[in-house]
Amino acid sequence: MTRDEIIEIATKVYGECKWHESALQHLQIFAQLIAEKEREGCVKRANIALLGTLTTTTDRVLKAIRTRVQE
Repeated sequence: MTRDEIIEIATKVYGECKWHESALQHLQIFAQLIAEKEREGCVKRANIALLGTLTTTTDRVLKAIRTRVQE
């Protein structure tokens, strides 16, 4: 998620305001943590749904998701 996207979302929540650098840094960290949890959840759901039925393509997709989770 880009900084501008984070500011756009935060503005929807908090309304128009001037974002100080420290506040933006906290928002970026928060967004990264949320994204990480969402990716972990996607991997877990995919593993459960596809247990025992992995195709080559599905396996590549899951590996790509796992790689992003580790970033």
